[in-house]
Amino acid sequence: MPAPAAPPTRHHPGLPAVRGRLPAVLLMTGSCLPVLGAVLLAPVLPRMQDHFEGVTGSAALVPLVLTVPALSLALLAPFAGVVVDRLGRKRLLVAATVLYAVFGTVPLWLDSLHGILLSRVLVGVAEAAIMTACTTLIGDYYSGRVRDRYLALQTMCASASATLFFVLGGALGAAGWRAPFWLYAVGLLLAPVMARALPNPTTAGLGALPNPTTAGLGVSTDSGPGPRPFPVRRMAGLCLLTVFGAVVFYTVPVEMSYLLDDLDVDSTGVIGAVTAVASAATVLGSVVFTRLTGDPRRRLPVLLLPCAAGFLVMGVADGLPLLIAGAVLNCFGTGLLLPSLLTLAMSRLDYADRGRGIGLWTAAFFLGEFVCPLVLLGGKGALGSLASAVALLGFVTLTVSAVLLPLARRTAVPLPRQVPEQR
Repeated sequence: MPAPAAPPTRHHPGLPAVRGRLPAVLLMTGSCLPVLGAVLLAPVLPRMQDHFEGVTGSAALVPLVLTVPALSLALLAPFAGVVVDRLGRKRLLVAATVLYAVFGTVPLWLDSLHGILLSRVLVGVAEAAIMTACTTLIGDYYSGRVRDRYLALQTMCASASATLFFVLGGALGAAGWRAPFWLYAVGLLLAPVMARALPNPTTAGLGALPNPTTAGLGVSTDSGPGPRPFPVRRMAGLCLLTVFGAVVFYTVPVEMSYLLDDLDVDSTGVIGAVTAVASAATVLGSVVFTRLTGDPRRRLPVLLLPCAAGFLVMGVADGLPLLIAGAVLNCFGTGLLLPSLLTLAMSRLDYADRGRGIGLWTAAFFLGEFVCPLVLLGGKGALGSLASAVALLGFVTLTVSAVLLPLARRTAVPLPRQVPEQR
């Protein structure tokens, strides 16, 4: 997907000179790699289950092949953030992309389910470093509205690539359950291009560099000499909200096939078409986000409303059209919500803290992805149906919006003037 038209930000001393679209394209592509790990193998899990049916516990272990990288990513992203801040963003990104390719293709030659599972854990380690480094570099390279647009573009690329990778996984799976693992080799193609094309950020001169999205918000941008404590309080509440936001974001992709099955829709073509329509709504929401102005904290309670309304419609849907309408409404809201949360996190972090802060945010998001099906499974067990659990999540989302509204009004202030951009 091409990057949205946006002029380059004005160069400041201490920031790398970013020329052309290639660095942004590489960072967007790198941000899609964890998505590949999340959906690529879904179509071949039944074949994999058949292959390992003689292995004790395979009924539980084979699904973990798909989900364990997300858990590994959630647990290790904060540590990746520490490494990003201490050893350098670009260096870690290049190394992690190579390791992603190595660990990702290992199952092509393994015939041990436990060995494959271990390789998937290591894929999650590499994904944690890739996702944290890519997002941190976006914050390093760009500022102001341009940065916000590229953060939104991350969401757009992730949503579009999820559908593409699902289709590719299914097509390659026709040749055998191992075939989709070949796609992980793309890391070997990306790594040398990243090493050559990405500028190397430097901390020189950043002590006096104003952050255009934090100036005037009571956030210090002074990274002068001496150690500074990490802004834990500044990030804690946002990370907690991000876990909930990830549950909201992943409900439709994870549960749509089950909701359709409850309506006696079992055609894989219909399921794929509905998933594609929902993904398109997420992309549309991200596009609309790039046009929004004003304090992002004021927007959060409002952006939760279409998410909640979509869940409520899906919860009462008694036919396919109403279910699709609810999914589209919900996904449009999540397309607005996710980049808003990420932009807000970025605005609270100075250069010296950015890797650790984005690592924590990434961990919170993927933790929400991991617990999403567990939350809905618990709701289904308590209420008797998945549709009722989705409706309950809609009411919870409304409650969170109501709780955030007075907080946003009390703490929000007008955004400062953006850094001028060259045209």
